[in-house]
Amino acid sequence: MTNLQNQSSVRTLVLDKVRFTYVVDGAMAFPTAGFFPSVPPGEWTPDLLDERGMVPMSAGGLLVETGERRLLIDAGLGPVRGEAGGGVVNGGSLLDTLKDLGHDPSAIDLLALTHLHPDHVGWADSFPRHAIAAAEWRAAPEKAVLAGAAMLADGDEVIPGVRAIVTPGHSPGHTSYLITAGADRLLCFGDAFHHPLQLNHVEWGSGPDWQGGSVPAARRRLLDELLVPGTVGFAFHFGDQPFGRVARAADGTITWNPLPSTVLAAPPRLLA
Repeated sequence: MTNLQNQSSVRTLVLDKVRFTYVVDGAMAFPTAGFFPSVPPGEWTPDLLDERGMVPMSAGGLLVETGERRLLIDAGLGPVRGEAGGGVVNGGSLLDTLKDLGHDPSAIDLLALTHLHPDHVGWADSFPRHAIAAAEWRAAPEKAVLAGAAMLADGDEVIPGVRAIVTPGHSPGHTSYLITAGADRLLCFGDAFHHPLQLNHVEWGSGPDWQGGSVPAARRRLLDELLVPGTVGFAFHFGDQPFGRVARAADGTITWNPLPSTVLAAPPRLLA
Protein backbone atom coordinates (compact mmCIF):
# COMPACT_ATOMS: atom_id res chain seq x y z
CA MET A 1 0.00 0.00 0.00
CA THR A 2 1.15 3.54 -0.72
CA ASN A 3 -0.07 6.84 0.65
CA LEU A 4 0.89 10.49 0.85
CA GLN A 5 1.08 10.51 4.65
CA ASN A 6 4.22 8.37 4.91
CA GLN A 7 7.88 8.78 4.07
CA SER A 8 8.82 6.80 0.98
CA SER A 9 10.05 3.25 1.13
CA VAL A 10 12.94 2.18 -1.10
CA ARG A 11 10.89 1.20 -4.14
CA THR A 12 11.76 -0.25 -7.53
CA LEU A 13 9.87 -0.42 -10.82
CA VAL A 14 10.84 -2.16 -14.07
CA LEU A 15 9.67 -0.84 -17.45
CA ASP A 16 10.70 -3.05 -20.35
CA LYS A 17 14.42 -3.66 -19.66
CA VAL A 18 15.03 -0.55 -17.54
CA ARG A 19 14.98 -0.69 -13.74
CA PHE A 20 14.15 2.42 -11.72
CA THR A 21 14.84 2.51 -7.97
CA TYR A 22 14.19 5.28 -5.48
CA VAL A 23 17.43 5.38 -3.45
CA VAL A 24 15.99 7.09 -0.38
CA ASP A 25 18.35 9.29 1.63
CA GLY A 26 16.09 10.60 4.34
CA ALA A 27 12.91 12.19 5.57
CA MET A 28 11.53 15.72 5.44
CA ALA A 29 8.29 17.41 6.44
CA PHE A 30 7.17 21.02 5.99
CA PRO A 31 4.23 23.12 7.19
CA THR A 32 1.47 23.69 4.68
CA ALA A 33 1.26 27.47 4.88
CA GLY A 34 5.00 28.03 4.83
CA PHE A 35 5.91 25.71 1.99
CA PHE A 36 2.69 26.00 -0.03
CA PRO A 37 1.58 29.62 0.47
CA SER A 38 -0.74 29.56 -2.57
CA VAL A 39 -2.67 26.42 -1.65
CA PRO A 40 -5.99 27.20 0.11
CA PRO A 41 -5.92 25.78 3.67
CA GLY A 42 -9.08 23.77 3.05
CA GLU A 43 -7.29 21.63 0.46
CA TRP A 44 -5.18 19.98 3.16
CA THR A 45 -7.30 17.05 4.25
CA PRO A 46 -5.95 14.77 7.04
CA ASP A 47 -5.03 12.01 4.60
CA LEU A 48 -2.43 14.31 3.03
CA LEU A 49 -0.59 15.17 6.24
CA ASP A 50 1.61 13.36 8.75
CA GLU A 51 0.99 13.14 12.49
CA ARG A 52 2.45 16.65 12.94
CA GLY A 53 0.02 18.12 10.46
CA MET A 54 2.89 18.71 8.04
CA VAL A 55 3.48 17.55 4.46
CA PRO A 56 5.90 14.58 4.29
CA MET A 57 8.53 14.72 1.54
CA SER A 58 11.27 12.14 1.25
CA ALA A 59 14.61 12.95 -0.39
CA GLY A 60 17.02 10.79 -2.34
CA GLY A 61 18.08 9.84 -5.85
CA LEU A 62 16.53 7.90 -8.71
CA LEU A 63 18.77 5.07 -9.90
CA VAL A 64 18.26 4.23 -13.57
CA GLU A 65 19.76 0.90 -14.68
CA THR A 66 19.66 0.50 -18.44
CA GLY A 67 21.86 -2.09 -20.12
CA GLU A 68 25.31 -1.75 -18.63
CA ARG A 69 24.79 1.88 -17.63
CA ARG A 70 23.99 3.24 -14.18
CA LEU A 71 22.56 6.76 -14.00
CA LEU A 72 21.66 8.42 -10.71
CA ILE A 73 19.38 11.45 -10.78
CA ASP A 74 19.99 13.66 -7.73
CA ALA A 75 21.85 12.94 -4.51
CA GLY A 76 19.55 13.59 -1.55
CA LEU A 77 20.04 15.70 1.56
CA GLY A 78 23.33 14.36 2.84
CA PRO A 79 24.03 14.02 6.58
CA VAL A 80 21.71 16.78 7.79
CA ARG A 81 19.31 16.57 10.70
CA GLY A 82 17.17 19.13 12.50
CA GLU A 83 15.06 22.13 11.57
CA ALA A 84 15.29 23.54 8.06
CA GLY A 85 13.13 25.98 6.14
CA GLY A 86 10.47 25.95 8.84
CA GLY A 87 10.26 22.16 8.69
CA VAL A 88 12.19 19.14 9.89
CA VAL A 89 14.75 17.01 8.03
CA ASN A 90 16.69 13.82 8.77
CA GLY A 91 19.04 12.78 5.98
CA GLY A 92 22.19 10.79 5.43
CA SER A 93 21.33 7.27 4.21
CA LEU A 94 21.77 7.51 0.44
CA LEU A 95 25.20 5.88 0.26
CA ASP A 96 24.11 3.09 2.61
CA THR A 97 20.93 2.56 0.62
CA LEU A 98 22.94 2.45 -2.59
CA LYS A 99 25.34 -0.07 -1.03
CA ASP A 100 22.44 -2.27 0.07
CA LEU A 101 21.31 -2.26 -3.55
CA GLY A 102 24.73 -3.56 -4.57
CA HIS A 103 26.21 -0.35 -5.96
CA ASP A 104 29.26 1.73 -5.10
CA PRO A 105 29.35 5.45 -6.01
CA SER A 106 32.41 4.82 -8.19
CA ALA A 107 30.33 2.45 -10.33
CA ILE A 108 27.71 5.09 -11.12
CA ASP A 109 28.38 6.25 -14.67
CA LEU A 110 26.84 9.68 -14.14
CA LEU A 111 25.08 11.76 -11.51
CA ALA A 112 22.58 13.99 -13.33
CA LEU A 113 21.11 16.80 -11.25
CA THR A 114 17.67 18.33 -11.54
CA HIS A 115 18.85 21.45 -9.69
CA LEU A 116 21.12 22.57 -6.88
CA HIS A 117 18.83 22.96 -3.89
CA PRO A 118 20.27 21.34 -0.75
CA ASP A 119 17.93 18.32 -0.68
CA HIS A 120 19.12 17.25 -4.14
CA VAL A 121 22.91 17.65 -3.94
CA GLY A 122 23.78 16.39 -0.44
CA TRP A 123 26.03 13.54 -1.61
CA ALA A 124 27.05 15.00 -4.98
CA ASP A 125 30.75 15.07 -4.15
CA SER A 126 30.68 11.29 -3.57
CA PHE A 127 30.21 10.65 -7.29
CA PRO A 128 32.96 11.08 -9.88
CA ARG A 129 30.98 12.35 -12.88
CA HIS A 130 28.22 14.97 -12.99
CA ALA A 131 25.85 16.60 -15.46
CA ILE A 132 23.76 19.72 -14.91
CA ALA A 133 21.94 22.33 -16.96
CA ALA A 134 24.25 25.16 -17.97
CA ALA A 135 21.68 27.70 -16.76
CA GLU A 136 21.65 26.10 -13.30
CA TRP A 137 25.45 26.06 -13.18
CA ARG A 138 25.76 29.74 -14.06
CA ALA A 139 23.49 30.71 -11.17
CA ALA A 140 24.93 28.31 -8.58
CA PRO A 141 27.10 29.25 -5.61
CA GLU A 142 28.08 25.56 -5.19
CA LYS A 143 30.15 25.35 -8.40
CA ALA A 144 33.25 23.98 -6.69
CA VAL A 145 31.36 20.79 -5.78
CA LEU A 146 30.69 20.07 -9.44
CA ALA A 147 33.94 21.10 -11.09
CA GLY A 148 34.16 19.45 -14.50
CA ALA A 149 30.44 18.73 -14.77
CA ALA A 150 28.97 18.19 -18.23
CA MET A 151 26.76 21.13 -19.23
CA LEU A 152 23.27 20.32 -20.49
CA ALA A 153 20.83 22.25 -22.66
CA ASP A 154 17.16 21.58 -23.28
CA GLY A 155 16.76 18.45 -25.40
CA ASP A 156 20.26 17.09 -24.86
CA GLU A 157 20.77 13.34 -24.65
CA VAL A 158 22.37 12.66 -21.27
CA ILE A 159 23.09 8.99 -21.94
CA PRO A 160 21.44 6.88 -24.64
CA GLY A 161 17.70 6.88 -24.02
CA VAL A 162 17.71 9.75 -21.51
CA ARG A 163 16.82 13.32 -22.55
CA ALA A 164 17.06 16.53 -20.54
CA ILE A 165 14.04 18.85 -20.37
CA VAL A 166 15.13 22.23 -18.99
CA THR A 167 12.20 24.08 -17.43
CA PRO A 168 13.29 27.18 -15.45
CA GLY A 169 11.04 28.38 -12.67
CA HIS A 170 11.67 26.43 -9.52
CA SER A 171 15.34 27.22 -10.11
CA PRO A 172 17.21 28.98 -12.95
CA GLY A 173 17.95 25.75 -14.83
CA HIS A 174 15.63 23.21 -13.27
CA THR A 175 15.85 20.03 -15.33
CA SER A 176 13.59 17.02 -15.71
CA TYR A 177 14.77 13.78 -17.30
CA LEU A 178 12.74 11.71 -19.77
CA ILE A 179 13.86 8.08 -19.99
CA THR A 180 12.75 5.78 -22.81
CA ALA A 181 12.10 2.15 -21.82
CA GLY A 182 10.89 0.21 -24.85
CA ALA A 183 7.35 1.36 -25.58
CA ASP A 184 7.16 3.09 -22.19
CA ARG A 185 8.71 6.24 -20.78
CA LEU A 186 9.45 7.64 -17.33
CA LEU A 187 9.63 11.35 -16.55
CA CYS A 188 11.59 12.31 -13.45
CA PHE A 189 10.25 15.82 -12.86
CA GLY A 190 12.33 16.87 -9.88
CA ASP A 191 10.75 19.75 -7.97
CA ALA A 192 8.50 21.03 -10.75
CA PHE A 193 5.74 19.55 -8.57
CA HIS A 194 6.08 19.09 -4.82
CA HIS A 195 2.59 17.65 -4.28
CA PRO A 196 -0.18 16.08 -6.41
CA LEU A 197 -2.47 19.02 -5.53
CA GLN A 198 -0.36 21.16 -7.87
CA LEU A 199 -1.12 18.98 -10.90
CA ASN A 200 -4.60 20.51 -11.11
CA HIS A 201 -3.43 23.99 -10.18
CA VAL A 202 -0.19 24.84 -11.92
CA GLU A 203 -0.45 28.33 -10.42
CA TRP A 204 -0.08 26.99 -6.87
CA GLY A 205 3.61 27.61 -6.33
CA SER A 206 6.02 26.35 -3.70
CA GLY A 207 7.88 28.46 -1.17
CA PRO A 208 11.37 27.74 -2.57
CA ASP A 209 10.45 28.65 -6.18
CA TRP A 210 13.08 30.97 -7.65
CA GLN A 211 10.82 32.64 -10.20
CA GLY A 212 7.22 31.78 -9.46
CA GLY A 213 5.89 33.47 -12.58
CA SER A 214 7.72 30.94 -14.77
CA VAL A 215 6.54 27.86 -12.89
CA PRO A 216 3.08 27.43 -14.51
CA ALA A 217 4.53 27.29 -18.04
CA ALA A 218 7.15 24.76 -16.94
CA ARG A 219 4.49 22.61 -15.33
CA ARG A 220 2.22 22.74 -18.37
CA ARG A 221 5.06 21.52 -20.56
CA LEU A 222 5.77 18.64 -18.22
CA LEU A 223 2.08 17.75 -17.92
CA ASP A 224 1.94 17.46 -21.71
CA GLU A 225 4.74 14.89 -21.45
CA LEU A 226 3.16 13.06 -18.52
CA LEU A 227 -0.14 12.73 -20.37
CA VAL A 228 1.49 10.97 -23.34
CA PRO A 229 0.27 7.34 -23.25
CA GLY A 230 2.78 4.95 -21.73
CA THR A 231 4.42 7.61 -19.55
CA VAL A 232 5.15 7.08 -15.85
CA GLY A 233 6.01 9.97 -13.56
CA PHE A 234 8.61 9.87 -10.80
CA ALA A 235 8.24 12.24 -7.85
CA PHE A 236 10.88 12.70 -5.16
CA HIS A 237 8.46 14.36 -2.74
CA PHE A 238 5.04 12.67 -3.15
CA GLY A 239 5.11 10.80 0.18
CA ASP A 240 5.20 7.04 -0.39
CA GLN A 241 3.86 7.40 -3.94
CA PRO A 242 7.03 8.07 -5.96
CA PHE A 243 5.85 6.27 -9.12
CA GLY A 244 2.56 7.11 -10.79
CA ARG A 245 0.66 7.95 -13.93
CA VAL A 246 -1.15 11.20 -14.64
CA ALA A 247 -4.64 11.06 -16.11
CA ARG A 248 -7.04 13.74 -17.32
CA ALA A 249 -10.78 13.17 -16.92
CA ALA A 250 -13.45 14.39 -19.35
CA ASP A 251 -14.02 17.47 -17.17
CA GLY A 252 -10.32 18.33 -17.34
CA THR A 253 -9.49 17.19 -13.82
CA ILE A 254 -5.98 15.75 -13.52
CA THR A 255 -5.20 12.95 -11.09
CA TRP A 256 -2.04 11.24 -9.84
CA ASN A 257 -2.56 7.47 -9.89
CA PRO A 258 0.18 5.71 -7.90
CA LEU A 259 1.70 2.77 -9.70
CA PRO A 260 2.40 -0.51 -7.91
CA SER A 261 6.11 -0.94 -7.24
CA THR A 262 8.23 -3.39 -5.29
CA VAL A 263 9.32 -2.40 -1.78
CA LEU A 264 12.97 -3.30 -1.26
CA ALA A 265 13.33 -1.68 2.16
CA ALA A 266 11.43 0.46 4.65
CA PRO A 267 12.15 4.20 4.83
CA PRO A 268 15.77 4.36 6.07
CA ARG A 269 15.06 7.38 8.28
CA LEU A 270 12.04 8.84 9.99
CA LEU A 271 11.39 12.09 11.83
CA ALA A 272 11.59 11.87 15.63
